Amino acid sequence: MASTKDNENHEPQRSYWRWSKQDFLPEESFQSWNNYVSALSQTWLRFKDRVQTRSDDATETQELQKQSENEMKKCLNWWDLIWFGFGALIGAGIYVLTGQEAHNHAGPAIVLSYVVSGISAMLAVFCYTEFAVEVPAAGGSFAYLRIELGDFVAFMAAGNILLESVLGSAAVSRSWTSYFTSLLNLPKDSLRIKAHNLKEGYNSLDPIAVSVLVIAGIIAMISTRKTSYLNWIASAVNTTVVIFVIIAGFCHANTSNLTPFFPYGAKGVFQASAILYFAYGGFESVATMAEETKNPQRDIPIGLVGSMSIVIVIYSLMALSLSMMQKYTDIDTGAAYSIAFQKVGMNWAKYVVAFGALKGMTTVLLVGRLGTARYIVHIARSHMIPPWFALVHPKTGTPINATLLITISSALIAFFTSLDVLSSLLSVSVLFIFVMISIALLVRRYYVRGVTTRENLLKLVMFLFLIVGSSMGISAYWGLRPNGWIGYTITVPIWFFSTLGMSIFLTQQRKPRFWGVPLVPWLPSMSIATTIFLMGSLESEAFIRFGICTLVMLFYYVFFGLHATYDVAYKKEVETVKVNAETTKIEGP
Repeated sequence: MASTKDNENHEPQRSYWRWSKQDFLPEESFQSWNNYVSALSQTWLRFKDRVQTRSDDATETQELQKQSENEMKKCLNWWDLIWFGFGALIGAGIYVLTGQEAHNHAGPAIVLSYVVSGISAMLAVFCYTEFAVEVPAAGGSFAYLRIELGDFVAFMAAGNILLESVLGSAAVSRSWTSYFTSLLNLPKDSLRIKAHNLKEGYNSLDPIAVSVLVIAGIIAMISTRKTSYLNWIASAVNTTVVIFVIIAGFCHANTSNLTPFFPYGAKGVFQASAILYFAYGGFESVATMAEETKNPQRDIPIGLVGSMSIVIVIYSLMALSLSMMQKYTDIDTGAAYSIAFQKVGMNWAKYVVAFGALKGMTTVLLVGRLGTARYIVHIARSHMIPPWFALVHPKTGTPINATLLITISSALIAFFTSLDVLSSLLSVSVLFIFVMISIALLVRRYYVRGVTTRENLLKLVMFLFLIVGSSMGISAYWGLRPNGWIGYTITVPIWFFSTLGMSIFLTQQRKPRFWGVPLVPWLPSMSIATTIFLMGSLESEAFIRFGICTLVMLFYYVFFGLHATYDVAYKKEVETVKVNAETTKIEGP
């Protein structure tokens, strides 16, 4: 008798380009209207099941990959990941948001804003790195949260991941148009189309941003390895420009521009830090490349931590050079560095800066296409979204369908929406995800199903509740009374002693096999506190938009995602029972 593998090898290969209902809605709940109505009547029971259910490392790294039918090619090493880190990080964040936040919120203290958000981001990077090494799956934070916090929390993270990626790409592509305009020495917004009938903030149509996104998407679909080569070249050019900006900026520095250093006070520094967090968010894309990394245990820590460390220094030096070249009140919010060099008499330098900025933003878009497409693949593997998006093309080894989804979505938003509308919402999504990852890391270390006692589980929940609650209290008190201090005498000790209690009264149930976050629980707890603090520094409008998007995500989950994932889990459970029964029958009593 031929083996199962032989039978599978002789099965005809299904076409990648297919559009049947089974590719989009294969689950039992969607096979008929009666089935769907029945599923809706069980919504609450299914919701409780999904909240309580956890995935595991093997499912995320092995079983779900079969849903893609073809494997993604393992073609990356630590050198590729470091350059992907540079490509993902050095773009619109530094070239555009620096000028915007220095002018509007921080003044010369923008350099401190980058340091604060960089330290907070580095804490999150440590948590990401441990997960990426232990669970080298394309799903990134979605896969990590499915394992530790369950399907529902993972879905909320997935929604924010996609929201961040779509809006982030749209923001970068809009910035690309601004710098391209500067490179051509044309008036601001001259390459955009004004639609007077549309609402302000959505009436400046940007066809160039759409074109750049489409081109980046096509390149990402062709080959991961070739995209990596192109990223090397573009990032090397961008790095040269960055070095030029720092040196030339300091050569034309005027220290009087640093006075006053805190024109908007400490509140402005932290408010800018919260928005600038978006500039560090690109490292998520590097974590999603774990499935295509040859040696993730070695390459991912070097790639993630190494690139982030260097980028923090680069961001801080670039922000300082800008603040010393030009008074914060005169900094242009659209093309800050180009205009600054023009003001100090280096008219030709603005073209160099604009060219470097375009290169940097191009690599951000390229790496963004790669990383987000892999998020989408893994989310689709779990059937949270239609499994058609999980397919990997047999020839290119890339997820073309997923890349199309992120490219088209970003292009539609970039065509209409201005950068200032996008930036504040972006930061809320990024910060929310990083809080959840830090919590998940603590759960991973201190809780193992079937091993941890109920008493220790209750202690863990209590400590986590106090850490998160005290962090929110610190953030809220800062927002209400930025010059006060009494509230901190309550909230800070609660955070400290909750973290201390976790380290003393709980024993870590799982040690990392390859690479782990040092000083657990202190570093993850500090990541939670700093990230929540930065979230509280954002304006209320950002949370209103975040709340609206969350309601839309919940609507989708209740009417689709919940039932699709429940059906998949139920089917797997039934198959497991059958296999166990057959095994028992063969082995006999």
